Amino acid sequence: MRKAKSDTLDFIPQKDIVYNKLLPYADRLDDESNDILSKIKGNLGRAVQLKEIWPGVLFWTRKLSTYMRLYGRKFSKEDHVLFIKLLYELVTIPRLEISMMQGLARLLINLLKKRELLSREDLELPWRPLYELHDRILFSKTEHLGLNWFPNSPRPRSSCKLIMLKLVQRCSVESVLKTLVKSCRPYFSESATQEMLDEWRPLLCPFDVTMQRAISYFELFLPTTLPPELHHKGFKLWFDELISLWVSVQNLPSWEVHLVNLFARLANDNIGYIDWDPYIPKIFTRILRSLNLPVGTSQMLVPRYITNAYDISHVVLWVSSLLGGPSKQAQEQLSGLFNSITSFFHPSNHGRWLMKLMKLLQRLPASVVRRLHRERYRKPTWLTPIPDSHKLTEEDITDFVESMMQPVLLAMFSKTGSLDAAQALQNLALMRPELVIPPVLEKTYPALETLTEPHQLTATLSCMIGVARSLVSGGQRFPEGPTHMLPLLMRALPGVDPNDFSKCMITFQFIATFVTLVPLVDCSSALHERTDLTEVEREMCSASAEFEDFVLQFMDRCFALIDSSTLEQTREETETEKMTHLESLVELGLSSTFSTILTQCSLDIFKVALEKVFNFATTNIFETRVAGRMVADMCRAASKCHPAESLKMFVPHCCNAINQIAVNEEVLNEEELDKELLWNLQLLSEVSRVDGDKILPYRSELVQILQLTLHLKCKQGYTLACNLLHHILRSTALIYPTEYCSVPGGFHQPVSDYLPIKDWGRPGDLWNLDIRWHVPSVEETSLAFYLLDLILQPELQRLQRFAQGDQDMSRDDVLQSLTIVQHCLLGAGGLMPPLKGEPIPELVHSMVNLDETTLYTGMEYDESRENYRDAICGVMRQLLHYILEHSEDDTKSLFSIIKIISDLLHFKGSHKHEFDSRWKSFNLVKKSMENRLHGRKQHIRALLIDRVMLQHELRKLTVEGCQYRSIHQELMRDLLRLSTSTYSQVRSRAQNVLFTALGTYNFCCRDLIPHVLEFLNPDNSSVTQQQFKGALYCFLGNHSGVCLANLHDWECIALTWPAIVRSGLSSAMSLEKPSIVRLFDDLADKIHRQYETIGIDFSIPDECSTVAKQLMTAGNPVPVEPVPSEEETQNGLKRQEQKNAEAIEKYKQLIGDLLECLSNRNMPWKFEHIAIGFLSLLLRDDHQLPPPAVLFFVKSLNHDSLYVRKVAISAVAGIMKQIKRPHKKVSVCPSELCGVKELDGIVAGDRADNEWLQYNSSNLPRTQQDWDHCVFVEKTHWGYYCWPRKLMMYAPLEEQPKHNLSREEMTEREQIIFDHFSDPVFINQFIEFLSLEDRKGKDKFSPRRFCLFKGLFRNFSDAFLPVLRPHMERLVADSHESKQRCVAEIISGLIRGCKHWSYLKVESLWELLCPLLRTALSNITIETYADWGTCIATACESRDPRKLHWLFEMLMESPVNGEGGSFVDACRLYVLQGGLAQQEWRVPELLHRLLQYLEPKLTQVYKNVRERIGSVLTYIFMIDVNLPYTQPTTSPRILDFTERILLQLKPLTEGDEEIQNHVIEENEVGEQDERTQAIKLLKTVLKWLIASAGRSFSTAVPEQLRLLPLLFKIAPVENDDSYDELKRDAKTCLSLMSQGLLYTEQIPMVLNALQEIAGSSSWHARYTVLTYLQIMVFYNLFTFMSDQKAVNDVRALVIQLLEDEQLEVREMAATTLSGFLQCNFLSMDAPMQAHFEALCKTSLPKKRKREVGCVVDTIPSADLVRRHAGVLGLSACILSSPYDVPTWMPQLLMDLSAHLNDTQPIEMTVKKTLSNFRRTHHDNWQQHKQQFTDDQLLVLTDLLVSPCYYA
Repeated sequence: MRKAKSDTLDFIPQKDIVYNKLLPYADRLDDESNDILSKIKGNLGRAVQLKEIWPGVLFWTRKLSTYMRLYGRKFSKEDHVLFIKLLYELVTIPRLEISMMQGLARLLINLLKKRELLSREDLELPWRPLYELHDRILFSKTEHLGLNWFPNSPRPRSSCKLIMLKLVQRCSVESVLKTLVKSCRPYFSESATQEMLDEWRPLLCPFDVTMQRAISYFELFLPTTLPPELHHKGFKLWFDELISLWVSVQNLPSWEVHLVNLFARLANDNIGYIDWDPYIPKIFTRILRSLNLPVGTSQMLVPRYITNAYDISHVVLWVSSLLGGPSKQAQEQLSGLFNSITSFFHPSNHGRWLMKLMKLLQRLPASVVRRLHRERYRKPTWLTPIPDSHKLTEEDITDFVESMMQPVLLAMFSKTGSLDAAQALQNLALMRPELVIPPVLEKTYPALETLTEPHQLTATLSCMIGVARSLVSGGQRFPEGPTHMLPLLMRALPGVDPNDFSKCMITFQFIATFVTLVPLVDCSSALHERTDLTEVEREMCSASAEFEDFVLQFMDRCFALIDSSTLEQTREETETEKMTHLESLVELGLSSTFSTILTQCSLDIFKVALEKVFNFATTNIFETRVAGRMVADMCRAASKCHPAESLKMFVPHCCNAINQIAVNEEVLNEEELDKELLWNLQLLSEVSRVDGDKILPYRSELVQILQLTLHLKCKQGYTLACNLLHHILRSTALIYPTEYCSVPGGFHQPVSDYLPIKDWGRPGDLWNLDIRWHVPSVEETSLAFYLLDLILQPELQRLQRFAQGDQDMSRDDVLQSLTIVQHCLLGAGGLMPPLKGEPIPELVHSMVNLDETTLYTGMEYDESRENYRDAICGVMRQLLHYILEHSEDDTKSLFSIIKIISDLLHFKGSHKHEFDSRWKSFNLVKKSMENRLHGRKQHIRALLIDRVMLQHELRKLTVEGCQYRSIHQELMRDLLRLSTSTYSQVRSRAQNVLFTALGTYNFCCRDLIPHVLEFLNPDNSSVTQQQFKGALYCFLGNHSGVCLANLHDWECIALTWPAIVRSGLSSAMSLEKPSIVRLFDDLADKIHRQYETIGIDFSIPDECSTVAKQLMTAGNPVPVEPVPSEEETQNGLKRQEQKNAEAIEKYKQLIGDLLECLSNRNMPWKFEHIAIGFLSLLLRDDHQLPPPAVLFFVKSLNHDSLYVRKVAISAVAGIMKQIKRPHKKVSVCPSELCGVKELDGIVAGDRADNEWLQYNSSNLPRTQQDWDHCVFVEKTHWGYYCWPRKLMMYAPLEEQPKHNLSREEMTEREQIIFDHFSDPVFINQFIEFLSLEDRKGKDKFSPRRFCLFKGLFRNFSDAFLPVLRPHMERLVADSHESKQRCVAEIISGLIRGCKHWSYLKVESLWELLCPLLRTALSNITIETYADWGTCIATACESRDPRKLHWLFEMLMESPVNGEGGSFVDACRLYVLQGGLAQQEWRVPELLHRLLQYLEPKLTQVYKNVRERIGSVLTYIFMIDVNLPYTQPTTSPRILDFTERILLQLKPLTEGDEEIQNHVIEENEVGEQDERTQAIKLLKTVLKWLIASAGRSFSTAVPEQLRLLPLLFKIAPVENDDSYDELKRDAKTCLSLMSQGLLYTEQIPMVLNALQEIAGSSSWHARYTVLTYLQIMVFYNLFTFMSDQKAVNDVRALVIQLLEDEQLEVREMAATTLSGFLQCNFLSMDAPMQAHFEALCKTSLPKKRKREVGCVVDTIPSADLVRRHAGVLGLSACILSSPYDVPTWMPQLLMDLSAHLNDTQPIEMTVKKTLSNFRRTHHDNWQQHKQQFTDDQLLVLTDLLVSPCYYA
């Protein structure tokens, strides 16, 4: 194949689309593609060198992506590399407009998609430009200020619904960038890994947001596909460091997910090169935890576990990469994982975790199949192959499939539907059909028999569809597979049931799937003729005799279905005549299944079926809406399969019937036609949809019928006749395949030469598809033109005469003629050449050519014949104008004309929406039947033919970049006229056609906009309201198409935006009409939503030109276009500069126009708001706003309208950023700063070389000199993990821009702001507005206002303080929440804005602020404390703590002093916590001081203070983490703290009595006793433990263990909410602690603690040990299981507690044991069984007769306890398998039944167990019964009392 290729092409293509070679005109495609490719190379190269990014580069890159859609990667490797390099250069142009970047990036992703085509030798890409691009967009510094509008960044005006939309679209720019990085990743250089680590390691500070950023960069960028010899430059540089980080993090921070994704990718790319064994138990434990399954009784989930759970698709990738290899450990753990979660898949369990489990189930087999394909079937590429030692062996595969079968079989009947299970089964069956299919069959056969459980039937059938291909093809693994096929088909027939829609649909799908795979040929004669058959083949041959029965029975079922759905039966006459949605689905299912069956039939069976369907259709008369359509569909299917035989029967019959009835003249004029006539017409019109050449023999009969019926009076009649005309024309004029059989050539040879059963399930062979194409012959085209001349010509003449006023026609006649014209166009559209016309010149100027490319689609247009498209076009335009003038209310005709115009413009034989839905269904079928294991396009033949046909249609529909000609212009003006006409339905239909057309022709929007604007012009007084609305709708566009109001181009926006605002003055505009108001709202909203900052700078750097030059000179095909001369290049450069200048002019002009509109006094308020909204979109970060606009926004700060004020605040904050003077930075070497040499190796945390950063009260900059010498590091993460190579710091003060400018030194913009803000009147008003409430109770601290103040104080230093000071003092004293909030916003802006002030100013600032803050904090209220917290946290964010020492010292003064009551104390702590938390690890001294201060206060009485202290403690100890490479912290440590607490809690730990909650009278004086103090302390400690469960990174397990005994003592046993706070907290605390992740070395410690508590005297404690154990073991399952001693200890502990003297403890122990058995943590082995049986046999003492009145002994004897323990043990074993019956179960049930009459509590236990057993096993009792012997069943039936269950 390959060799022959390069002869016609002159190059070896990378990878083209194979389906092109199968098209009937394949031989012409090489020349065509060469021609297009050379044009693309030439013009794209020229455009880049001429520096013309728009339209040149964008036009030709779009052509390139279309080229790839049509031909795949049909270019040489050399060109491929150059295209990629050129696009990479273009995408990374720094000032490129975002929307352009996105388009180019998508194309680049497409070029890089198939990475096997280019190896690392062919291509190397730098990583840094991508990182800078990514950083600039996703972490934009100016976006939040509204200086950059990315596609779909959050806008000021938006409702919730839109926010959802935005998330989807915002992701689009993000996901495009991510995909781009993924595609480029394999080509990063070998040194890239080290460079990335140097770049991002300094960001790894776990307390900071930068951690998330760094880890997500690692996940996205780190290359993992380096070859093995470069591994030391790849993952080995970081693997140990990151994996140890992952292992040691316990509380699932949000960045852990990124780490998992990175490891999954690493494992998948390097199978066999990394030893994962030491980590496997940890990996599986965390996967299990990440599923968030509910365990135990009282479940409290840490919320962050739900939000930050792992992404299942990466988990699956990781697991499937770990399988195999020498150790087999991963498979053991995987089996363990499925064993432990299997019961969650049972359909009776349901919860929010179910979706995750189903996803896991569905994706894992797919991932393993992908891996197997890569190991065994994929062509080797340059990517590292998997070493043989780690490839999956047969045994590995078997183990894997076995471990998954049980959960999958349970999931078949899940509540979420059976789709996931079906996909899982499809993939599992590819690997091991013999393990997978039999159990599914076992479930399917009974399901087909039952009538009562339809869900069971639909579930099993959809799973059978998944495994169909594996079943039918048999193969050596599962040879008996095919023998199940016929029984299944026969039994599925009753599913065609008119009463149950979903059953009916799944049955159709099931039958169609199986029949597609199997030729329905009776091979039974081969039994006598051939001797070479195997046993299974003989069985298949004899079974195939039933095929004929099957087909006939299927037809009977369908006829019954049709009979029960005739229109008369299903609804009254009054209702609609159309089919309902369900009916149309059934119709589709029926017709496609039937046509599949007939396609796959042998000729003999076909003839019988044809006879049957013919009789059914001709002996009954059907109504034409519902039943008629279904019958006609069946007849059509028959005639499609074997046209000659079918037409011979149908055509003469129908023609005779019609002729007989239509003999009478009066029939033609009847309004209601005879049923029989209609039915025969319908039948004929459907049967005629066959091969064109098969119709030719009947042409005269058909033409006669057409002439007879096209002019019937009855609408239904002539519509059916038009359909007949349409179908005849279509079948003669189009190219299409004529058969879709599963074997080329059909099944018509004798059985002796060809045995069809060999072809069961056989895939089509791409290289010998042997498609039979229908290509129109000369006779057929002449028939088509004969029909057009005969029928279309007269209609056009009539309509033309009518349009010229020469002839009268009734409306019905006009409509009838239009219908005929429309159907002629639809039928023969493929034969008519496109519309001609002169191109419209100079819409845009370009220096490269922008011609359209035409594709050959198998049609040679005959120039000698009349071009009917032009003819129709001319007549339609005349008619349209006539109707609009004389009878505009004839809407039906207008609808018809609109449809015709649409087809004139776009229709070449197929419609886009039909193509889309076919493409969709093709993909669905492909998915349900593909073989992912072998790959290589092994689809069934019918699918492959379909795909080739789709390729042909795709070529027909590709219309991008058509030239805009005069005829299009005229038609579009007509459409515009219709879009603004009187009737709304006409308008909306015309608008939709118009929008489609706008997207088709190049640059036509520019031509149309002025015409639309005419209607909005306020000077144009003749505009009606309908026209006005129509024009607005034209601007709005539809959801998918172009939005005229928002084209990304200065010229268009400069016209449309001002026009929209000015239209507010138009006479047609009325704000009383809600529809118009809504339109303006939608329009403004859409513009806000879709606007992206439009570029001003369109320059292309020179690097691009060199690549472009290479592209023009390298490789075949060589472009015709010359490389641009020196002169042209100079010219191009000039044009580019001119274009940039024009853009800036247009930008200023637009702002000027909008301001001019705003200055108009008559403008309604709504339009004022719209204009202000537009203005706010025009702020940019690369060009300052013109002074008039600055003035406008500053003035608007005091506007009456709230909306305007809000916009103005954002805008002024943005303007502040624009006019900020840049501060100079210099790079510093960190080790010189501190004088300590950097340490070798990685050491994070507190070190000698970062000590100087930390807050040290003895060394604070308290004088001018100290301040100047102090090096401030503002960002909190620098220096924690390691130092960057070069640290950028601010240069000293004297090198920075001058601060205190006088008014003369300021720029114009600065003066405007300065004047207003120095004016006390302005400020009074401004503060007045800011301190108003907006929405009561909803307002929060506003970041926008904060940015405004921060900008003011940053740019103007302290110039405005004097004016603001009195206001601040006034507001602080006022306790209203809105006043407090306003002053908080000002203060935080002040503190952040004074970053570069001189020392003296800062000092005086704090002298002012400290008293203010003190006042504020003493006035704090429940409404304002959150705002003050935000204020201080915002103020401290990213600031060096030494700069803020005044603030910290003031806050530390004495937060909890009791003044103002407990609430104020809690608030002060909250505010302090906000400030310290922002400083993270840099203030150990303050944390120590705070802890020292708080410790004596831990016994606080008030609940709110306790909760707050708990939260503060969490932050104090947050820095004490147990992470790898991290030094012990100098901040406070948990260990020392716990020691001190335990001392104080001694009185509680020593005593044995019950601990009660002491409520103390508030006024009690004097010391309370130690015990009461201890209880109060304990309450606070509990709050701390609960608060830290979700926040810290690592849990301090050893410290917590020492508190455990105490908690166990307090925690209550029952679930009762009426308990006091202490007990509830203890319970919550235990629940959270038991879910914690444990390190292996911590397990023995925990178990020791639990064993100790299990010996305690309080039974509550012993009971709680069990609940704790359940959750702890499940949440650390594999870590426990990898430690044998731990397993034994747990087992011993549970068995010991089974014999506890307290009944509740015993029962809980039994439940725990049963849970452990169920999740396979413990196994039911012989010793355990023997132990329980022995315990059961403990004999009880005889009952003595007691004397009357004697006290009954209540304490159970030890013997009874032991006997009960044995019974409980057995009961636990039985309850541990609720959904099946293992081999040991019957015997245990018998043992148990012996104790039914023992004393209580034994009898109770036995009864409970048996009733539970019955409840859980009742559903599948028929299967479970088989595990028992008859005697056992007798006993059971007696036990389970109600015999009716088990009759």
